[in-house]
Amino acid sequence: MWAALRLALRSCARSFVPGLRAYHGDSVATLGTQPDSGSGIYQENYEQMKALVNQLRERAQKIKLGGNEKARQLHKSRGKLLARERVDGLIDPGSPFLELSQFAGYQLYANEEVPAGGIITGIGRVSGVECIIVANDATIKGGTYYPVTVKKHLRAQEIAMQNRLPCIYLVDSGGANLPRQAEIFPDRDHFGRIFYNQAIMSSQNIAQVKAATGEDVSAEDLGGADLHCRKSGVSDYYALDDHHALHLTRMIVRNLNYQKKLDVTVEPSEDPLFPADELYGIVGTNLKRHFDIREVIARIVDGSRFNEFKAFYGDTLVTGFARIFGYPIGIVGNNGVLFSESAKKGAHFIQMCCQRNIPLLFLQNITGFMVGREYEAEGIAKDGAKMVAAVACAKVPKITIIIGGSYGAGNYGMCGRAYSPRFLYLWPNARISVMGGEQAASVLATVAKDQRAREGKQFSSADEAALKEPIIKRFEEEGDPYYSSARLWDDGIIDPADTRLVLGLSLSAALNAPIQKTDFGILRM
Repeated sequence: MWAALRLALRSCARSFVPGLRAYHGDSVATLGTQPDSGSGIYQENYEQMKALVNQLRERAQKIKLGGNEKARQLHKSRGKLLARERVDGLIDPGSPFLELSQFAGYQLYANEEVPAGGIITGIGRVSGVECIIVANDATIKGGTYYPVTVKKHLRAQEIAMQNRLPCIYLVDSGGANLPRQAEIFPDRDHFGRIFYNQAIMSSQNIAQVKAATGEDVSAEDLGGADLHCRKSGVSDYYALDDHHALHLTRMIVRNLNYQKKLDVTVEPSEDPLFPADELYGIVGTNLKRHFDIREVIARIVDGSRFNEFKAFYGDTLVTGFARIFGYPIGIVGNNGVLFSESAKKGAHFIQMCCQRNIPLLFLQNITGFMVGREYEAEGIAKDGAKMVAAVACAKVPKITIIIGGSYGAGNYGMCGRAYSPRFLYLWPNARISVMGGEQAASVLATVAKDQRAREGKQFSSADEAALKEPIIKRFEEEGDPYYSSARLWDDGIIDPADTRLVLGLSLSAALNAPIQKTDFGILRM
């Protein structure tokens, strides 16, 4: 009887849950379906997303060059390694480097290029220890700090403090960029804050290592290695050259006696059942075209296995448990606008993950919460507030990836930047704004039309088009992922096919810090 019942339940689940394929071993469902790669929509999606990925790679490759050819050759003629060569020589051979904020400063300063914001930051493994690495690029304006350079450095320190990662600074800098000193020096979140953070991290027993790969000042007797190693005692080690300095830094990290203590169980990693690049054809770039978020999940989690929570309730929000590279993860993904039921479901699921010390992954593709008189009467405001409060209070590591649109309060409910995710990444098709450009233009056109009517004036279709055009253009420009990344509203734009790897590296880094107990306070009834 029980065998027949289980068989019936499985048949029922396969009939009603999109993307559900089978059960594996301990009855955890595997997700995903083979896409019709020959369909016109799939091919169009694939080609358009692939074009954005190619553009991403081309722009990233240019940024990786650093300063211009003349500056690079001058740097190397002095016997120095380029900044990225220093990073490569520092991290463990064959290990990945999770670069952060690669597009910081992109097209931010008129007539002035500042590749990667003039500084390389990321997470790499040094002598087996995951570390934050901050490396000045002296080929870009002598390694001086622009406002965005400071902001990027501060973000790296914030990640180090949140995740208790040792910091390694590869210093080759001319200090503050003097023409922009008013934007760099006096404010709370500017240049001096870097040194403030260093003191705070020291008090929190977060190790920091400074490898001075250039001279602090031009004259050796005023600030060189010989003075500081032999007389002042400021320096602890004397490096003969860049290679020696990197070797000494690796030895220092090795002697930290640092041991990572996990608060979660870890299982053997398994590849998903489906190729990652199928995400191009499933999602595409047309944000008005619906796709099932489960198909995305199936291509990033271990074995494509997903234990869905409340699959038949509040189905515009998909929640459930999975593993990524063996680490447990609770996933919250959008499958439409957020209704009261989906908001309550999201709050419930987040509370469960916090109680179990399970990190959270938010997959954002959201227009917002449902609006309208009927939904307001049903309590969308208070139910939405439950989810927003749960997201805000959750102390487990939170990681957000914007895989489509991120609009209005939906950005908040799905753990946007203001809700302090440990890491936040964008796909190259992502768009972020209060609302879509066409919607914003329509709202403002309606306001203008009503105002004209009160004044007894006409508002022609030509007037409406003239009003809408610049608004749509502005929203498109400001909602572009590169606009966001240039201003460090995120931690980087990633190839959708790299999502699983980026998540695995981010989770591993986040789990260096003990998971704190969450206090949710009082949620509105």
